[in-house]
This record gives sequence, C-alpha cells and structure tokens, in this order.
Amino acid sequence: MSLFARAASAAALTLCAGLLLGTTSPGFAQDVPSAHVSTLNALALPQVPTTPIAPETEAAAPQATSQPAVLQMVQSIPTTPAVVQDEDDDYDSLADAVADQSAALDDAEMRCLAAGVYFESKGEPLAGQLAVAQTILNRTKSGRFPKSICGVLTQAGQFSFVRGGTVPTAEGRAGWTTAVAVAKVAANELWDGAADNALYFHARRVSPGWRATKIAAIGNHVFYR
Repeated sequence: MSLFARAASAAALTLCAGLLLGTTSPGFAQDVPSAHVSTLNALALPQVPTTPIAPETEAAAPQATSQPAVLQMVQSIPTTPAVVQDEDDDYDSLADAVADQSAALDDAEMRCLAAGVYFESKGEPLAGQLAVAQTILNRTKSGRFPKSICGVLTQAGQFSFVRGGTVPTAEGRAGWTTAVAVAKVAANELWDGAADNALYFHARRVSPGWRATKIAAIGNHVFYR
C-alpha cells in the first residue's frame, strides 16, 4: 500500500471514531455554557431597542392646569333707567292738577297769591284763574315790579281790592279752596296756561287803550305782555 493510501485510511478511521464518540457521549450542546449561547445569539441577531423612541416632530402638548374657582359678586343694576317726565304729564287736565292740591297754606307769599286769584277771578273758569296767578308771578320776575308776590299786590294803583296797603283775607269763603289750589299749580308750574308771559290784564268791560301786546282773552279778562 502506498504512503498516500495509508494516510487516507488513517483519516477515515479517525473520522469514524469521532462520529461514534458523538453519538454515545452526552450532547456537546448541553455542555456549552449559557453565557456563551447568549453571546452567540447577540452576535447573530440585530439589536432591538426596548424603549420606544418619541417622534422628533411632535410637540409636547401643554398641560392643563386647574384654576381655583372665583366667586364674583355683581351688584344688581336696574335695566331700565329712570325717566324724568314733564310736569304736565302728571295730570290729564288743569282740573286734575287743581284737585290734587291741598288747602293748607303756611306761607305768606302763597296766601297773597291765593288772595289775588280769589279777588280778581273768583267764579272764572280755572284757565282764567290760572292766568291771573301767572300774571302776578310774572311781575315778580320781570324786574319792572316788586320781587315779592305781596309787594306786587300792594303796589300803589295796581289792584283795586287792596285797601290801605293790606291784602285782605278770604279764608272760609266759597271759592277760597279753589283759589289756593290754583295758586299752588301756578307757583309750582304744574300746568301751562294761555297767558304764561302776561304782565297785565283788565276786565272785558273796560277799554284802557293800552299799547301792550294782547296775548289772550280768558273768561272776563284780557291779558297783555
């Protein structure tokens, strides 16, 4: 046998002996330490991250914060503003305005005004009595006559019912209560009359020939300014 043949035969015998030994001995895989297996697996498999990666473009959502409740005290405000009406709107007629006045008189000036209304226009329509009262009041504001009501009535030569510079009283007589009420309506400007600007008046039965401007004729009197 040649030298080459002998070497091949020895190699074959060695291989067969190895195979026989592998099948009758405990498995080689069982003798491999677990650490080596883990190392082999780590080398053989790609690494997979265990922590999720947050998206790069997603912005962090703002965190809602709770606010403490606030109690606000709101003062009640009326929704409808107060409306100021004209004085005339308080009454439907001059008669209503007169009827709404009391008969009490605590002021000397008002007593003189009521006397002027009574003695100059008692028995006249309410509009005529109001016009007399307004004429007396207009004189106190004109600057051409005394500034007080009693002074206007007691001015010499102006009112025939005045005697000796004294205004007589008519309390307790018929028509006095009405004269007082008309005087109050005029003084408080509770009703507009036809002779608002009058400064003079005379009875219809006379014709004084005044050059003043005539503005109204009410009842038995004619009024001028």
